[in-house]
Amino acid sequence: MNVITRKRGLAGLALVGAAAMVLAGCAQAPEEETTAPEVDFTGCAVSDEGSWNDKSFNEAAYGGLLQAKDELGIKTADAESQTTEDFEPNLQQMVDANCDVIFAVGFNLIDAVNAAATANPDFNYVTIDGFASDGQTNLKPIQYSMNQSSYLAGYLAAAYSTSKVVGTYGGLQIDAVTDFMSGFYYGAKAYETETGEEVTVLGWDPTKKTGDFTDGFGDTAGAKSISAGQIAQDADVIFPVAGGLFSATAEAIDESGNDSIVFIGVDKDIAVTSPEYADKVLTSVEKRMTSAVFDVIKELVDGTTFSSEAYVGTLANDGTDLADFGTFDSKVSDEIKAKLEELKAGIIDGSIDPLA
Repeated sequence: MNVITRKRGLAGLALVGAAAMVLAGCAQAPEEETTAPEVDFTGCAVSDEGSWNDKSFNEAAYGGLLQAKDELGIKTADAESQTTEDFEPNLQQMVDANCDVIFAVGFNLIDAVNAAATANPDFNYVTIDGFASDGQTNLKPIQYSMNQSSYLAGYLAAAYSTSKVVGTYGGLQIDAVTDFMSGFYYGAKAYETETGEEVTVLGWDPTKKTGDFTDGFGDTAGAKSISAGQIAQDADVIFPVAGGLFSATAEAIDESGNDSIVFIGVDKDIAVTSPEYADKVLTSVEKRMTSAVFDVIKELVDGTTFSSEAYVGTLANDGTDLADFGTFDSKVSDEIKAKLEELKAGIIDGSIDPLA
């Protein structure tokens, strides 16, 4: 039996009762209600090795859970993973909490969440940046075409750069990371083709599948070393696809003594979530996981039957895009802004391939 179906009747009764109470007591009701009436639905999430406060990937997903709690009145449960060995017990903890939907955040949880979905067919799972390896009908993937917005970032980086050397690096060499890096590469090369100005992209070659990677998303020393190495090769725009490791890139920029060097954030608008770096953040390539998590939960609360059909975030559905330019807005010309809109439209209508 589907867990959502088991609770739907009770949830409906709870909502009817809540509505009757509101009608009966509307004369004394406050003018504003800060939280939604509680519904009988529990949304849950398990992080990868990063914390919910990583200012990046995990925090973005967790934000969707909190938004659903505030706006829809759901209950929540969660578990933070410190190591890969935590994945299995943390997912089991969510089963023990009788969750209606369980989000597994991050590519590294693929094996664990697939095993959990197979072992618990009455529970519904969502894998962010993962897939259903055995076609499980109770496992929904949330995926993103991050090459699309990263292509825009690459073009912007090349246009902004004075040295015409830009760099990128990843937290791990996995598809969810290299998708960003490939889009960035081809976007920068599109600027080269269009203008005739040679652009060097350090850190990733999508044809050879070789590049610069740290030993994981907690490897601050590796991130700083790679960033410093790219700066030494004249890179003045760096694209760290490594969760919260942008802080190490910012440190390398500071130590270089060159305050004209900038970086591009990933997952969230880093200039907003980490304002201490705003003077170095040209833009961010947003993976709008907050919206995706909230939308999946809202559909279920509204009565939609759980589906294993993948959600794919694109430029077209606003699942991904560039963040505002923040303090750099005046330094990005109207011509480049218009060009980025043109490129975005071309990617959406299919006339531009961000991986070519």
